[in-house]
Amino acid sequence: MGKTLQDILQMIEQNGIRMVDFKLTDIDGRWRHLSIPAERLSEDTMTQGIGFDGSNYGYAPVENSDMVFTPVLDSAVIDTYADIPTLSMIGDVKIIDLPKNRPFDQYPRNVAIRALDYMKELGIADQMLIGPEYEFYIFDNVRYNVTTQESSFSIHTRQADWAAGSDNNNNGYQLSHAAGYHTCLPMDVCNDLRSRMCMSMNEWGIDVKYHHPEVGGCGQMEIEVELGDMLKLADDTMAAKYIIKNEAVKDGRTATFMPKPLAGEAGNGMHVHMLLFKNGEPVFYGPDGYGQLSDQAMWFIGGLLTHARSLCAITNPSTNSYKRLVPGFEAPVTIGYAMANRSAVVRIPAYAKTPDKKRFELRNPDATCNPYYAYAAILMAGLDGINKKIDPHACGWGPYDFNLFDLSPEEQAKITGLPKTLSEALDALEQDHDYLTAGGVFPERLLRQHIARKRKDDEALSRLPHPGEFAKYYDL
Repeated sequence: MGKTLQDILQMIEQNGIRMVDFKLTDIDGRWRHLSIPAERLSEDTMTQGIGFDGSNYGYAPVENSDMVFTPVLDSAVIDTYADIPTLSMIGDVKIIDLPKNRPFDQYPRNVAIRALDYMKELGIADQMLIGPEYEFYIFDNVRYNVTTQESSFSIHTRQADWAAGSDNNNNGYQLSHAAGYHTCLPMDVCNDLRSRMCMSMNEWGIDVKYHHPEVGGCGQMEIEVELGDMLKLADDTMAAKYIIKNEAVKDGRTATFMPKPLAGEAGNGMHVHMLLFKNGEPVFYGPDGYGQLSDQAMWFIGGLLTHARSLCAITNPSTNSYKRLVPGFEAPVTIGYAMANRSAVVRIPAYAKTPDKKRFELRNPDATCNPYYAYAAILMAGLDGINKKIDPHACGWGPYDFNLFDLSPEEQAKITGLPKTLSEALDALEQDHDYLTAGGVFPERLLRQHIARKRKDDEALSRLPHPGEFAKYYDL
């Protein structure tokens, strides 16, 4: 049963709340916020909303930039990262209109809601469950500088092998390159910090499955959450990133979800597990199919692989994303599917054996994405595959029951690959986006704005001299 305004007011009184903080999501997937004194929260807040200027959030211009924010009461949680007792809520955004306000079709949460409604309208399923895996690095400190005369970054983390000769927090227990996976104390210097992150996530209503050190020996971590409703998991992804970063700061450290913050080390992905249900029955289970997947599941995979290159512009929307999508680091680079094969873009976990857990994961996304757009785009690609009955095997995408990284260059050249740059991904999205606009889910102007913003990023960064260029070319 959902919370009522009276429940929230009681929560405010019982916990001595002084401020109510509303968190909104911009086009790039960053939280922004505004706060009101707790005594200002009233029925008018729910019916009238709180006005704000949406033109500063990066969305494409609309006829009226005056918008209102309406809180989602079920999202109410005490924000322990504020010194003043604060209650936090996310919400939905509408454009002010007559006779009544209407949902702002570019707002990320509204796009995700519309994608789920479209799925139901098609009659394919009535629920999508997903399970993202959050990979990130924890560093003791980071410094970076980009000016006319200097371009540099410097990272310190006490557990890295390069810190063995340092006096800075060195305890003598360093991890070798790429040797971080499931390492134990005392080398795992972030164990308690991860536990605090998970406990805080539980307090925010996020169901944590487990946490552990990841492969990257210089501070890579993973927190995996339980499968849940797609919209809630999009909300939870925003909250998880907020919690992880703030807990790191409280501990005097810093956390980053950058896909490739360190050359030569494992990158940070955000693998997304997915499965559909209709009338409580699993859509993806087929006892006689490959990996015990149904025809609908295979067609869904066919849609993902058909649109994999254009999806990257939404699921991997940073220039840094493509420094992770390279061979040799467990990140997929070729378009294909397989059972228990981590080198494939779509992997079918062998351990998910029961009908209600039968699923697959998309391995290329990373957490620089806007999770609402990314999860909605993944769903739309899969729905397109089901609508068109796209058979991934007939299309030549597998199953690849071998390590794709072991193929010869000649054999690899025969397999379609993911984009190698953000520019390639944006080109693909320009040419292939009808599956996203189907059912009015992604507005054309939103996609145009997204492409324009990311091209601007790409062009700006491509003009910067790189320190590696000095090493390569300075003496020529």
